[in-house]
Amino acid sequence: MANANVRVRFCPSPTGNPHVGLVRTALFNWAFARHTGGTFVFRIEDTDAARDSEESYVQLLDSLRWLGFDWDEGPEIGGPHAPYRQSERMDIYKDVAHKLLDGGYAYHCYCTTEELDARRDAARAAGKPSGYDGHCRDLSAEQVAAYEAEGRTPIVRFRMPDETITFRDLVRGELTFTPENVPDYGIVRANGMPLYTLVNPVDDALMDVTHVLRGEDLLSSTPRQIALYKALIELRVAKAVPDFGHLPYVMGEGNKKLSKRDPESSLNLYRERGFLPEGLLNYLSLLGWSLAPDRDIFSVEEMVAAFDISDVNPNPARFDLKKAESINADHIRLLDVKDFTERCRPWLKAPFAPWAPEDFDEAKWHAIAPHAQTRLKVLSEITENVDFLFLAQPVSDEASWAKAMKEGSDALLSTAREKLESADWTSAESLKEAVLAAGEVHGLKLGKAQAPVRVAVTGRTVGLPLFESLEVLGKEKTLGRIDAALARLAA
Repeated sequence: MANANVRVRFCPSPTGNPHVGLVRTALFNWAFARHTGGTFVFRIEDTDAARDSEESYVQLLDSLRWLGFDWDEGPEIGGPHAPYRQSERMDIYKDVAHKLLDGGYAYHCYCTTEELDARRDAARAAGKPSGYDGHCRDLSAEQVAAYEAEGRTPIVRFRMPDETITFRDLVRGELTFTPENVPDYGIVRANGMPLYTLVNPVDDALMDVTHVLRGEDLLSSTPRQIALYKALIELRVAKAVPDFGHLPYVMGEGNKKLSKRDPESSLNLYRERGFLPEGLLNYLSLLGWSLAPDRDIFSVEEMVAAFDISDVNPNPARFDLKKAESINADHIRLLDVKDFTERCRPWLKAPFAPWAPEDFDEAKWHAIAPHAQTRLKVLSEITENVDFLFLAQPVSDEASWAKAMKEGSDALLSTAREKLESADWTSAESLKEAVLAAGEVHGLKLGKAQAPVRVAVTGRTVGLPLFESLEVLGKEKTLGRIDAALARLAA
């Protein structure tokens, strides 16, 4: 569906760590723009000085680049509608607010918070809608003067038209909102600062945004924005009302909406654990969309080629960490081995690696990497999987030792050492046959025979393929560790 006129935007606030739900929204907007050959606008909504931070802004840009998103207009690259940070566009919002006031589309509201609360409580008690009741809609000059004499500073409130608003949501179909459920709303604070309810649609209008794809939590504000767009069109600020598509909630544990407070919601968590960008994006794309009913694993390029906003499912999508890890594991296995070895680098160095830098052996790393690639769910798991290669002695906790070293393990290890001594150390198969032969001497199958050998040599009960690991570690170190284990058992 090529349509170069498509213009979508991603407009996060730079507050705290990026949230995976936010990334899913960015992904769907970006994929839609790339699929249609349209424009992806990246805009920063930083008008909340109390919550926004420069650190979060820098982190946001870094995260988008890590994920592989590029933008056609926005911070650091500019564009025809610059600036793309709302904090640098205040004069624009002030001008539009004046036009709305002068045109009668907005008015000054002098109601105090206490008065609003009291009237809302009374409306609820009477079983009526509890939104703003229009108290200041048509104040006389005398009433305005009286309020100002009291020292009241007004907010600016948009005057909602007394009409039903119907629109076709790109995800949910036709939706209708009646006037009693969409009351007049604030667009400028008493201190003159514009609210999200004004700046977001004004920026969309001035940036010629054609499609607004955003979270379901913003659906209730859409009729208000549509009414504002119509006013902006009449004022010649906007050209048209964009199409809206509201993406399904991302749910966490207990079928509650995944919030910023949930540990699994933080993008940084996945990056630090060693998720691949392509693995994480593959999983996030499945939260409301699918490439095909029987296919979960695909590339970002395949997603872009197939993505259509009308295929998004409106039902809530549950975030499943195990499924995310499984999909990421598949993407790790799809990597070229050379690419895999390079992507693991951060976890092979301080502060993650427990070995000294000079003890890292590049040849051993390249030899073990193909075997490690088939076992990892996330890249950070590489550290504990290969530490036995670079440490003087393996790390072994008491539980692992007790689990593997049953009665008779000393005899088995002695026999295994003898068989390994005469094995061919250039062949993992030969090492396997040696341990298998040791097991047969003691009436044990391979699984039970190799358990004490694995813990003696690697320190762990599970890990990379044992015999390939022994081959990479080498004869001298392997036999030395079996000797150490025998000494420990004897003690």
